[in-house]
Amino acid sequence: MTNGMTGDIARPQLSLKVRLRFDRRTGHYLLLYPETGLELSRTATEIVHLCTGERTVDEIAQYLAQTHSDISLVEITRDVCDFLKALAGRGLVQGFK
Repeated sequence: MTNGMTGDIARPQLSLKVRLRFDRRTGHYLLLYPETGLELSRTATEIVHLCTGERTVDEIAQYLAQTHSDISLVEITRDVCDFLKALAGRGLVQGFK
């Protein structure tokens, strides 16, 4: 279990200024926001798709642990939190500190 706004109660979702789009040319998903964008890895795309504001970070990690049984829940939770912190630092997600 994680603490406070980083897991058990935080319900991250993309900020209003951010759009998730599939780039047919590269075959990757992109996070697009004013004047720039980020190309996402497959795992990052999975996380972003789960950031609807309905699931907690812990629920996101538990879901991913079911589909990635070769990785521990602790490691997945840490990676999800690190990724969301990076997005939050850029103002790309809300509901996560």
